[in-house]
Formats: sequence, C-alpha cells, structure tokens
Amino acid sequence: MNEALHEAMLAAHEDHDSAALIRLYTQAADLANDVDAACFFLTHAYVFALEAGAPEVAALRARLVSHGREVPVHEEAARMLNQSITRPASASGGKTG
Repeated sequence: MNEALHEAMLAAHEDHDSAALIRLYTQAADLANDVDAACFFLTHAYVFALEAGAPEVAALRARLVSHGREVPVHEEAARMLNQSITRPASASGGKTG
C-alpha cells in the first residue's frame, strides 16, 4: 500500500467517515499483492459497509465468497439479510428475532 493511501485511511478513521473507509479499504484490496492481503482489506471494507448499511455490502461479500473467505447463502437468506441491513433499527423497534 502506498503512503498516500495509508494516510487517507488514517484520516478517514479519525473522521469516522464510513464511506471513505469502505472506498479506501476496497482500493487497498485492489492494490494488494496477494489474495491474503486483498482479503484482509476486503474484510475491513465489508465490516465498515455492514455497519453503515452501505450498498457496497453485496459486492464486497461476493468478492469474499469468490476467494473462499465467506460462504455463499441461499438467495432468500441473502435478500432477508440485505433488507435487515438497509432497514433502520427504529423500523424494527430495535428488537431482533
């Protein structure tokens, strides 16, 4: 990873900028020299995307699945997962189950 990307990541962490963190960690994965490093960065991007309810979740998850770092889910389960990610907590009353 180059120094500029590293500095941008640090700044995004300091600013709690989820969109930038997702973009920067994805970029780091794209630039990684091996699959382990790429998946390290993809996993971080994926977690930030999950936390933010970002639309990148599906694409990041698909990349992790393609590298054997995440398991495929049934289409209906994936639809339900995507709905729960994009629905605000207040819509479900903050309850799970």
